[in-house]
Amino acid sequence: MADKKHILTYEGLKKYEDELQDLKVNRRREIAQKIKEAREQGDLSENAEYDAAKDEQRDIEARIEELEKLLKNAEVVVEDEVNLDKINIGCVVKVYDKEFEEEMEFKIVGSTEANSLQNKISNESPVGHALIGKKVGDVVEVETQAGVIEYEVLDIKRVD
Repeated sequence: MADKKHILTYEGLKKYEDELQDLKVNRRREIAQKIKEAREQGDLSENAEYDAAKDEQRDIEARIEELEKLLKNAEVVVEDEVNLDKINIGCVVKVYDKEFEEEMEFKIVGSTEANSLQNKISNESPVGHALIGKKVGDVVEVETQAGVIEYEVLDIKRVD
């Protein structure tokens, strides 16, 4: 089975590349130093610092592997080329929540970058999935656990 493509914005790609670089260059060096210092304390069988450092090393290596796999299968959305006639990954969409009578703004991103605290919603989430392909003026019904929510699309724009 082919690995799943990870859709990323350029901002997301840069963030993951920077994290990978930091882990490989800085964190590996730091953990190697911790292991060396712990070894110098003598008996490793009862050395909590050594065990903790080895656990941290394992976690770092696992994250490096995870990031390398993610980046290998990344598909980058060029936000400057996003068609603003309809909603797609890489655009910012302003919607009107009809039930709560309020405007909301979301950035549509791939599932890897989704972060509700930053109003970044995944194209695979119920709201994101319902919005993809819609145009300004369209009314979208989204089936959620709390019931059906209606959004009217007010604006589609590029990231500032």
